[in-house]
Amino acid sequence: MPLALANINEELMIKRIGGSQDLRLHLEKLGFVVGAFVRIITRIDGNIIVNIKESRVAISKEMAMKIIV
Repeated sequence: MPLALANINEELMIKRIGGSQDLRLHLEKLGFVVGAFVRIITRIDGNIIVNIKESRVAISKEMAMKIIV
């Protein structure tokens, strides 16, 4: 299931990351790697704020749709 469809405050493991090579590299730099755990904190105006590797990161819904959990 894409991360964008996950419930708030549910901890999930990243299974796959899709999208272009540039997008995957950008997400990797933010800590979104296969096997990492991510938790959605809130949704604001279509953006998603997540907690990953003890950091809070805001990503767009489009990016979140590329992250499979």
